[in-house]
Amino acid sequence: MVKLLIGEKGSGKTKKLLEEVNNALATSKGNVICVEKDDLLRYQVNFRVRLLAAADYGISGYDAFYGFLSGLCAGDHDVTDILVDATLKIGGKDYEQLAQFLQKISRLSDLTDTTFTFTVSTDRDNLPESIQKLCTIL
Repeated sequence: MVKLLIGEKGSGKTKKLLEEVNNALATSKGNVICVEKDDLLRYQVNFRVRLLAAADYGISGYDAFYGFLSGLCAGDHDVTDILVDATLKIGGKDYEQLAQFLQKISRLSDLTDTTFTFTVSTDRDNLPESIQKLCTIL
């Protein structure tokens, strides 16, 4: 399953993502991972959640981002949830590339039985219809 938290900057997406992290941690029978652009959530995420800063790994663009996320799933078969903050800052602001990325993530989610949640800083009307059909909008 792929879920999106959509809203303009300052609309509470990160706060909602932190709630989703805690919910995932409470219900998961495996491992929960939280990915962010920089190291900003260190003191807000439970220590049992693996917190990763994409900038530390030099991730830029959706191809590298997909490789990173698929590597996380391949390296740990117990991952149940991956939650990502600031998706557009990591991958880029091209909505068509975002749509292609989310299609690949949807297949990865089905293959690995991992739930992916992404924050996207934009208005819902800016997203292509293919994204809105593919993802659960929170």
